[in-house]
Order: sequence, then C-alpha cells, then structure tokens
Amino acid sequence: MCVGVFKVPEINVQEHLSFFAGLYRVDQHPKVGMWMLYITIVALCILVFKLGFAQKLPLLKTAIIYLFLAFGCTILTFLGIFLPIAEGLVVASLILIVYKIRRHNYKKEEAQEDA
Repeated sequence: MCVGVFKVPEINVQEHLSFFAGLYRVDQHPKVGMWMLYITIVALCILVFKLGFAQKLPLLKTAIIYLFLAFGCTILTFLGIFLPIAEGLVVASLILIVYKIRRHNYKKEEAQEDA
C-alpha cells in the first residue's frame, strides 16, 4: 500500500463570503466583523419583526421575545458568513415597508371616500 500526502487545494474564502460579511471583512478582522454582522442581523430582524409580526404586548413579554430574537440571531450570524441571511432580511424589510405604505395609502383613500 502506498500512503501518499494529499495536496489540499487552497480556497479563497473571500470569494465565498456573503455581501455583508465581505463588507465587514470578517475574514480579515473576525472579531469586529462578526460583531458588526451580528448587530446588522439583529437590527434587520427587529425591523422585520416590527413591520410584519409585532403586536401590542406587555413589557415583559416583549422583552422575552426580543431576548429570544437576539439569541436566534447569534445562530443566524454564523450562517450569515457564507449564506445571504442579512441580504434576505433586507429584501424582507423592503417588501414589508412597501406593503405598509400601500396599506396606509389604501386606508387613507378609503377614509376619504367614506367622508
């Protein structure tokens, strides 16, 4: 049996990073880059939650929801290095913003027709 040394090809990690991970240079400055990516993902998750799913809740329940949201964003941050997690949240927030604006305009027009 011949046991040889396998040559492992070099992989350019920067080519495989998602947009925000590349923007924050997670490969060159991992500590600061990961914190920036985490903050971005948490902010976008909060925005999407507020625009699409939030209801009036007591303060303690709201705090618990945001605590679990922040914990879930920790997992999403690790996935967001190579997968477009933050980019998907940007798209989701844009869609929800357009929906809210159109809904507001529709209700405004409906109120004017009734008056």
